[in-house]
Amino acid sequence: MFNRKENRQKRHKRIRAKAFGTSETPRLCVFRSNKHIHAQLIDDNTGKTILSINDIEKSAKKSSPKDNVPVGRKISSAREAGKLIAEKAIKNKIEKIVFDRGGYQYHGRIKAFAEGAREGGLKF
Repeated sequence: MFNRKENRQKRHKRIRAKAFGTSETPRLCVFRSNKHIHAQLIDDNTGKTILSINDIEKSAKKSSPKDNVPVGRKISSAREAGKLIAEKAIKNKIEKIVFDRGGYQYHGRIKAFAEGAREGGLKF
């Protein structure tokens, strides 16, 4: 039997076989830890990260360093992180992306992140 991490890695491998980012439509790759969410826009042709964000950047602006992610606010924090990456992407003249959910279910924080990115103006 595989553990939870190995199962996620297997799912991510299946997703990566289909999702491929170019310089015009980069891949939006999401990583979710227990406390935070991280995302990168990647050009797979060159193997370079175009830009990256995490929810720590967003919350550091609004609150003190002691409480970067308030309890019970992970989903709203993920939605704000989605809006932040959309804002940065549009500044870099990127409007269309390929979404890579990283092997996670499209539910909860991943769904909130994607919806925030759509609200920010990105097209999947």
